[in-house]
Amino acid sequence: MSAGEPDIPKIRWSLGKMFFTLLALAELGAGSGEVEITTAGLAKRIGCSQQTASRHLIELEKAGLILRAVTRKGCRVRLTSSGVEVLKSVYASLRRVLEPAAPPYLVIKGSVFTGLGEGAYYVTRPGYRRQFIEKLGFDPYPGTLNLRLMDEESLRARRELDYYPGIEIQGFKAAGRTFGPVKCFKALVEDRIEGAVVMAHRTHYGPSVIEIIAPVCLREELGLKDGDVVKVKVFL
Repeated sequence: MSAGEPDIPKIRWSLGKMFFTLLALAELGAGSGEVEITTAGLAKRIGCSQQTASRHLIELEKAGLILRAVTRKGCRVRLTSSGVEVLKSVYASLRRVLEPAAPPYLVIKGSVFTGLGEGAYYVTRPGYRRQFIEKLGFDPYPGTLNLRLMDEESLRARRELDYYPGIEIQGFKAAGRTFGPVKCFKALVEDRIEGAVVMAHRTHYGPSVIEIIAPVCLREELGLKDGDVVKVKVFL
């Protein structure tokens, strides 16, 4: 974990009853935008006193899990990225416990397209490459295979990956630049080639695109061209 990043497991267990306040705020829409609430309304929703609801809001704000602005009617609240990550972490844990029969992987299909050409640069940075070899077990080919997801099932599976911790590749600084952290999931491409889906915390692509690295050039190994559809099993 990079310095300054929240310790999500520690935060989860320290929240106690306040977790349900955080969940209630998300249910009201504060996970995706700012919502206006009153402490009386929040207290009724979570089954506690108005004083307790007010205290929970103050503590959640101190913990960096929500942003809050007091108004004449009550307050405007939204979850921070750390607050959302806490909920995602709990969701992933519950899914593993409550759905033990679920397959240990997600299937994603997408069409090949030519990217911006930055994959080779980032994959070959020593700070990333060293961690790829250590944590993924292979030295990646200098480039990524880019897939644009088209069907709803694949788009849903891609969104679900946000809820899982994956394999964390730590960010670093080199040559006066800051390189951000990357989350990876081991993957099997076309049931033939082992690789990994890489999800940069900051990327030019939206959630409808995945990038894959492998120890070989996937385009050459699989004879792929732009527009070809590729199936990927992403292991959780």
